[in-house]
Amino acid sequence: MTMKRALMAGLSAAGLILAGGLAFAAGQYGPGASDTEIKIGNTMPYSGPASSYGVVGKSEAAYFAMINDKGGINGRKIKFISRDDSYSPPKTVEAVRKLVEEDQVLLLFSTLGTPPNTAIWNYLNDNKVPQLFVASGADKWNDPKHHPWTMGWLPTYQTEGRIYGRYILKNLPNAKIAVLYQNDDFGKDYLIGLRDGLGDDKAGKMIVATQTYETTDPTVDSQIVALQASGADVLMTVAIPKFAAQAIRKVYDIGWKPTHFLCSVSNSVGATLRPAGLEKSVGIISAAYEKDPTDPQWQDTPEYKNWLAWMKTYNTAGNVADGLTVSAYSFAQTMVAVLKASGDNLTRENVMRQAASMHDLKLPMLLPGITLSTSANDFAPIKQMQLEKFDGATWKLFGAVISGR
Repeated sequence: MTMKRALMAGLSAAGLILAGGLAFAAGQYGPGASDTEIKIGNTMPYSGPASSYGVVGKSEAAYFAMINDKGGINGRKIKFISRDDSYSPPKTVEAVRKLVEEDQVLLLFSTLGTPPNTAIWNYLNDNKVPQLFVASGADKWNDPKHHPWTMGWLPTYQTEGRIYGRYILKNLPNAKIAVLYQNDDFGKDYLIGLRDGLGDDKAGKMIVATQTYETTDPTVDSQIVALQASGADVLMTVAIPKFAAQAIRKVYDIGWKPTHFLCSVSNSVGATLRPAGLEKSVGIISAAYEKDPTDPQWQDTPEYKNWLAWMKTYNTAGNVADGLTVSAYSFAQTMVAVLKASGDNLTRENVMRQAASMHDLKLPMLLPGITLSTSANDFAPIKQMQLEKFDGATWKLFGAVISGR
């Protein structure tokens, strides 16, 4: 009897060790991850003043659907839970709390907009939930010391503003500059970058007028008229697509002919320039880091053909002229790369560690020479851009790839 008990105890112990070993081999998991599934949370303005960006969330869902059809990530399917926040910070807070506390997502991915993300970043950092690849270029997302759970993806708005400032200083040294910008961190970051690029002394002399708008404003027509009255011959428009399109139309309709710079987050041909009028957009200068889908130079490349095949199979509601679909494609590819690198250790800590360990990650729809790199002290993956000018049909790149640091 004693021998039998000893044998049973030994078998039980061996079973516990074996079970523990199998559990470890199967994976280490945080909330929202398992042997079969990875839950990813997202907020997106499917309604409201920034609803043109809703295509980003829809395109990300389409990319993850393709990944799932191919077997998922290391055998696990992605469950992408995307909620509408109408570009309203209070709604973002409500949606994110539900995603974290009720849906138990592993991480937040590509939450869109500077004001919405500002409303949630302290909550997510306090709860140690990854807020990865924020779809906003505010400079503050690169703050690993104070916000180690938040990481951007886009070139920062200050980086882009510096590039415009340096170009104007070199090529339009006598410019009188007017700036239209959204009255929040999104707009203010561009203005800071522009001043940096010009230098304090020149900025004080060259920037002759600024006008702001609120996302609740019906139009920016009066702001454009006021900026024209300043005598400026250069206009920098820092606006989401709805207001960027209004600005382009009004500039054209009142006969003002400034050298017009347009922020990259609103330079989609499909989402901004076509609604504004392609003929009214001729000559606008912007900056890029991705291949524009309307640019013929890319359309015979394998990278473009693969993107187009995905669009026609999985993202059929998307507009092939909308650069936002390209952005979403690249955002999702970055997220997939990080999850693959995380292997079977799908804890929030390890996912964040992998996101902070990218080394010259190449994505097929990024411009040649532009890659993603991060470190424990650098949460700004993309730091370079190239200038481009709209010719009435597509964007034409010019000059070299430029760093905005």
